[in-house]
Amino acid sequence: MNTVLARIISIVFHPLLITTYLFALLAFMFPASLYPITPGSRNSFIVSVFLITFLLPVINIWLFKLLGVVKSMTMEDRADRVKPFLLITVIYGVLTWMLYARSNFSIGDNLFNLLLIIDALILFSFIITLFYKASVHSIGIWGAIGILLPLNRVIEDHSIFIATLVALVLAGLVMSARLQLNAHTPREVLVGALAGFSIGFFGMLILF
Repeated sequence: MNTVLARIISIVFHPLLITTYLFALLAFMFPASLYPITPGSRNSFIVSVFLITFLLPVINIWLFKLLGVVKSMTMEDRADRVKPFLLITVIYGVLTWMLYARSNFSIGDNLFNLLLIIDALILFSFIITLFYKASVHSIGIWGAIGILLPLNRVIEDHSIFIATLVALVLAGLVMSARLQLNAHTPREVLVGALAGFSIGFFGMLILF
């Protein structure tokens, strides 16, 4: 894998985009009984998720860069990641609270429970960054795999099986890309993968 391709993969599968990809996948592939988003509101819901969970954090990181809080948008140094990751954790927490307090979603709803698992992945990314530079790309993609695997047991038509296989292939590409760019050591990539999968998988077993 060359450096250009590695950078493209790292951008396309940025951890902040995984939430949008995951919600979009479930919106188009899951029955309404499991994923209570009507076809009429599906597109607007996905756009809202993208704006809140990706665009808003990216804009704030860009502002951090302008103010000199971080050295670069890619945040190669662990210390650079702490404040942006704290901000992202707060954004996801506020989103969860808004869905809980100002909508029909509540604890026990599949959509809300899924967001709780994503919140756990975000919170873990922030906490571990305080003392270790784990690969957040690995946490994100393997967290999604941890979520998808248990769902294969409850979807009778196995419509998500191929998506799970694709996610496994993409996880390998993402991990290889991070190593190719020297963004992480193999250990940092492995720690992120194990943590992400564990949180996603066991979160599903507990909440679903």
